[in-house]
Amino acid sequence: MKPAVAAIAALIATAATAAPAVTEADFVAKDFRFSDGKTLPALKQHYRTTGTPVRNAKGEIINAVMVGHGTGGTGAQFLVPQFARLLEPGGTLDAAKYFIILPDAIGHGGSSKPSDGLKMAFPAYDYADMVRAQGQLLDHLGVKQLRLLMGTSMGCMMGFQFGTDLPGRAAAIMPLACNVIELAGRNRMWRAMAIQAIKADPDWQGGNFTKPPLNGMRVGVALQAMASSAPVRMQADSPSRAASDALAERAMAAGLAGSADANDRIYQLEASRNYNPAPNLARITVPVTWVNSADDFINPPGVGEPERHVRAMPQARYVLIPESTETRGHSTHTWSIFWEGELKALLARSQ
Repeated sequence: MKPAVAAIAALIATAATAAPAVTEADFVAKDFRFSDGKTLPALKQHYRTTGTPVRNAKGEIINAVMVGHGTGGTGAQFLVPQFARLLEPGGTLDAAKYFIILPDAIGHGGSSKPSDGLKMAFPAYDYADMVRAQGQLLDHLGVKQLRLLMGTSMGCMMGFQFGTDLPGRAAAIMPLACNVIELAGRNRMWRAMAIQAIKADPDWQGGNFTKPPLNGMRVGVALQAMASSAPVRMQADSPSRAASDALAERAMAAGLAGSADANDRIYQLEASRNYNPAPNLARITVPVTWVNSADDFINPPGVGEPERHVRAMPQARYVLIPESTETRGHSTHTWSIFWEGELKALLARSQ
């Protein structure tokens, strides 16, 4: 599981244009009812696809792979070299063989979200709503069953939510970087602190701000930067105080530049509030390979008892990637070089 430093350096140097050609589109679900009881007359799901669908005699797509993104992300995050190498000719998820679907979850990217106009009156969506909307997207595309469902971070949690809420709609599931228990302890605390910081900023104005509440958002950016950090790797990359301070400054600038609208961010962080698929894991009877990494601040070893919960699923396997100077902390989930062998094995055992 531990690739050489040279292999990763070569990947970064040679795969700068790894992202495949993609098509972007929107699907609109009519009168979508949320778990909080509110209804949107039109819920937009933005999505990207690459590859060519293969259909059976009923017209159903049988080679679809859907990949779910993390909190605050979009489907575009999988078009970076470290992941998109899978989709290249000869890759494990070669787009010539598979039909890849990269949705923007509710509240993210080009999909319906508070900043579209409703602000804090937007329905209080949760992961179950997000999964149900993606199920409707699959219906629209003609996908009765996914060949493979993958997901990273929030997408990992949505993978377990999908498996328990829509059992059998994926022939195999590969969740990367999450646990299956209720979000509590440190994982809930950093989210709650980020939300509280935005709401405490006088510029937020109860969600009706005219200028971004940057002071509150800075707290959230800092918390997430630390939550996604990789301690051993970061120590190697910035071994002095000056280098560490410079890294912190760059991380803060990049985080603020890429930050979502403040209301969108509150909703994104709150969507996990009632996540807890653990009691229903036995509903997931298809092959599963669940991968976490030892240097993940958000889902560290010793929290969540994945080794116990994996036994609730009859065909599940749990893998923990060891920490090294090459791993990327929580973000190891997008670096396919660390877990591609497990992906190949999952595809083989779910045929």
